[in-house]
Amino acid sequence: MATTLKDVAKEAGLAVETVSRVLNNRGYISEKTRKKVYDSMEKLGYKPNMVARTLSKGRSDAIAVIVPNMVHPYFSQMLGEIESYASEKQFQLYVSSSSGDPQKEKNLLELCENSLVAGVLIFSNQVKPETLKRFDLPIITIERFIEGGTGCVLCDNYKGGQLAAEELINKGCRNLIMLGSVRLRKMPADIREDGFMDVCRKKGVNARVLNSNPEEFKDMEYHESILKALTDFPETDGIFCSSDLIAAQALQVAAKLGRRVPEDLKIIGFDDTAISRLTTPQITTIHQPISEMAKLAFDMIIDAIEKREVQERNVLDVRLVARGTT
Repeated sequence: MATTLKDVAKEAGLAVETVSRVLNNRGYISEKTRKKVYDSMEKLGYKPNMVARTLSKGRSDAIAVIVPNMVHPYFSQMLGEIESYASEKQFQLYVSSSSGDPQKEKNLLELCENSLVAGVLIFSNQVKPETLKRFDLPIITIERFIEGGTGCVLCDNYKGGQLAAEELINKGCRNLIMLGSVRLRKMPADIREDGFMDVCRKKGVNARVLNSNPEEFKDMEYHESILKALTDFPETDGIFCSSDLIAAQALQVAAKLGRRVPEDLKIIGFDDTAISRLTTPQITTIHQPISEMAKLAFDMIIDAIEKREVQERNVLDVRLVARGTT
């Protein structure tokens, strides 16, 4: 005879309603109670019908995450943090890469809606407001505000650009380059350029922004463009990179050209991912609060699911982490 929910409740010494709340991840449940339920399920060999549960609730206990690139240090670290919070809240995580293709993003969002996922976290510079407005599920965008989404989580990109410029100028740099992001359409990350250039203009320092192209972002290969930048502008004595990945490659190109870091050339990255601590010298960078951003984005999804108010824009602070490249 098949084990029932009543059997689990009896074994755990709990009400059937309490066991149901645990299985449906609904309302507050103490860890002690949750453990009793799962221990009883394991002892009795009870396996809930996930399809029936999903259909009865109109959604699954799963969150979808759509990123343009899974192996980029920023996205992989962010995914690790999101997975940790999802596990803590008893949610499954479905991860997909869009490769920055807007049609693929649209197809993935349709799949999410048809699969009855509870909500979506999306990293995108391609998806359009009219696309998001079509979907009747919570969608949180990270590092970009898009009308039609439920809300967004950003870091203070403008301040990050300011901090980078101030650090390079205070360390004596007078000919600066910013190696920027892909310029397809205006992104919050581009505001880093605004903060950087505003400080440089105020201080009367020579500075220029050189944007990367989609192929470089896709392949995560920037050596050629960095070499061209330092060859075309040999007077450059300071570089601000829009990611730690680019900063690490700038460090390699500098070594190839015989430019000593930080004596001849100072370099600053952005994100404060693990790669910034794996180079020699270690990379000075702008710390983006990745863990806090991941938790906030996940909490916003939960709030939306529970029909609580979700703040539309959420901007978290950044700070300079000074290391060996400045």
